[in-house]
This record gives sequence, structure tokens and C-alpha cells, in this order.
Amino acid sequence: MEQTLRQLGELLLGSVPTIILLLVLYGIYHFVVHKALVEVLAERRKRTQGAVEQARADIGLAAARADEYEAKLRDARLAIFKALDNRRKQALDARTAAVAVAREKAQQQVAAAKAQIEQDAASARATLGASSDAIASQIIQAVLSAGSAPASVGGR
Repeated sequence: MEQTLRQLGELLLGSVPTIILLLVLYGIYHFVVHKALVEVLAERRKRTQGAVEQARADIGLAAARADEYEAKLRDARLAIFKALDNRRKQALDARTAAVAVAREKAQQQVAAAKAQIEQDAASARATLGASSDAIASQIIQAVLSAGSAPASVGGR
């Protein structure tokens, strides 16, 4: 066993330069490569995070602009609908006024036509009355002449 321990001690003593070399190599790696690698990775992460944050900010800005655009579009549509409603009301008012004027004119024409008809009827009554008197006189004369004519006709 003593021999095994001695061999183990010699082995350890022989591996000391390898261990020292390994530690020196690790130190060199750590200061030369690892630090630079960590810095590059941190910069990359920072740039990536920055780009992601910038993209999120841009998306938020675009969403705000889209909301603003939709609000303006909604306001414009509302203004158009109000203008159309006002035009419709104006057209309806104009139509109502035109109908009222036409109705008034028609009523005046009807009243004038009734007055003319009344005047024509009165004129016709007067003419008829005068004509009836003339016709009645003619009939009476015809009857009277016819009454004296049969006597002369019968005496013949």
C-alpha cells in the first residue's frame, strides 16, 4: 500500500506542471477570449433588445396613428351624414313649400273656375230665361195662330 501511495504522490507531483499550465491557459482564455465574447454577446443582446423595444414603440405609435385615423374617419363620416341629412331636410322643406304653393295656386284656380262656372251658369240662366220668354211667346203665337188656322182650314 505504501508503494501505491508513493506512486500516487509521484503522479500528483508530475501533474503539477500540467495543472499550472491548465490554470494559466484558463486565465488567458478568461481575459482574452471570454471577456471579449461576453462583451460581444452583451452588445448583441443590447442591440436585439433595443431593436425589439424600438419595434414595440413603432407598433404602439402605428396603433395610435391608426386610432387617430379611425377617429378622423368616423368624424368625417358623421359630418357627411349630417350634411346629407341637412340637404335632405332642405329638399324636403323645398318640396313642402313647392307643394304648398302648388296647392294654393290650384285652390285659386279652382276658386276662379268655380266663379267662372257660377258666372257662366248665371249668364246661361239669364240667357235661358230670355230665350224661354222668347220661345214661350213664339209657342203662344204658334198656338194662337194654329187655333185660328184650323178654323180657316176647316172652312175651306
